[in-house]
Amino acid sequence: MPPVVPPTDAETLVTARGLVKRFGDLLAVDGIDVDVQRGEAFGFLGPNGAGKSSTMRMIGATSPVTAGTLRIFGLDPATDGRQIRARIGVVPQQDQLDGELTVEENLIIYGRYFDIPRRVCKARSAELLDFVQLTERAKSRVEPLSGGMKRRVTIARSLINEPQLLLLDEPTTGLDPQARHVLWDRLYRLKQQGVTLVLTTHYMDEAEQLCDRLVVMDKGKIVAMGSPRDLIEQYATREVLELRFSAGTNDAQAPALDGVGDRVEVLPDRVLVYADDGEVALKEVHNRGAVPESAMVRRSSLEDVFLRLTGRTLID
Repeated sequence: MPPVVPPTDAETLVTARGLVKRFGDLLAVDGIDVDVQRGEAFGFLGPNGAGKSSTMRMIGATSPVTAGTLRIFGLDPATDGRQIRARIGVVPQQDQLDGELTVEENLIIYGRYFDIPRRVCKARSAELLDFVQLTERAKSRVEPLSGGMKRRVTIARSLINEPQLLLLDEPTTGLDPQARHVLWDRLYRLKQQGVTLVLTTHYMDEAEQLCDRLVVMDKGKIVAMGSPRDLIEQYATREVLELRFSAGTNDAQAPALDGVGDRVEVLPDRVLVYADDGEVALKEVHNRGAVPESAMVRRSSLEDVFLRLTGRTLID
């Protein structure tokens, strides 16, 4: 049993020490330590089954802690769950909107759960729908809306109680690129307004765009923590050379690339060569007689960090 965590200070909204979550014999979260500071965007990055959503449900005071200590706003979710939930907003993985009601009605009814007067709910709904650029859809039924619009309605609804902390579980899963960028813009604006964001994602570009700090989770554990740039600098080279050979020949080609860069990663669809100068690495590949069908040099990303830390892709 870890030591009891002292009350959270004014600038730390979430503190976890030795946090564990079990479902029977399944260990979903395995003794993690996390601190989320006021006003930052903090991310949990990892594949499905890594423990991200289980952690979020504990932070949201909707799933009890199995072991360890957790404080939200300095409060214990085991005894102060209602107070915590009143001060947070939640955007779940799946939209839980009532498709038969209008967009505006979904927000107003949700606000009433917090005992917010109807008049105030209506005024806030108008402001929030303007914020998520859906004012013209206020009187529309939810059911026929696009996936991106429904996600924006869900975000607007989650803000009806003016939360200090917003939890977003896979906020853009299944959306097309344009809808994702619209949501990223709205979330960035929320952060600028002082709302603290905690999000889970398995999209690398989303984590890089939104997160000030993040943890990489794998099999219930935290395997790395830091800002996106710090993690890339720590675990990857400056550039990556992507090589595509004939289907099924990557493993056979790999020995010829040994020593070309700092490290070679063989994936099912391509071979990655990690090097400080990708063009120099490509010239060496050609000098060795290797003939890829295509080659591309790019900057290192969080995906490269994940491959280094776990040895697999996020979709495994």
